[in-house]
Amino acid sequence: MQHDLKKAAREVALAAVCATLFYLLSAALFAVIVKAYVPPQSAVTAVNWVIKGAGAFLFALIFVHAGRALFKGAAAGILGGIFSLLLFGAIGGFHVTALFPLELLYMAAAGALGAITGVKIRKEGR
Repeated sequence: MQHDLKKAAREVALAAVCATLFYLLSAALFAVIVKAYVPPQSAVTAVNWVIKGAGAFLFALIFVHAGRALFKGAAAGILGGIFSLLLFGAIGGFHVTALFPLELLYMAAAGALGAITGVKIRKEGR
């Protein structure tokens, strides 16, 4: 039981940290585009949500393995969202909106879907 809990925590933490790094790099690249083209704020928010959802899905797909994959993927998505809030807050100030709880739910769903998809792909690959 102790080994399984450590393994699950390692999978979730690794997926969340890698997703946060993905958000950081993607947001930095997107910032260059924003400086050049000055899109409306709603477009910036939408692109940030797409980046975060893609990161939560992708890294849960890669790092989460069988055994409560749905919950581990959701936890990785939520942790990635919280880590990104803290990281971006440390870099440029906190910008928490009323949509942040909805964003966490979106990232949890993306992480859960990515984890389930990854488990399904690995089972079919055997």
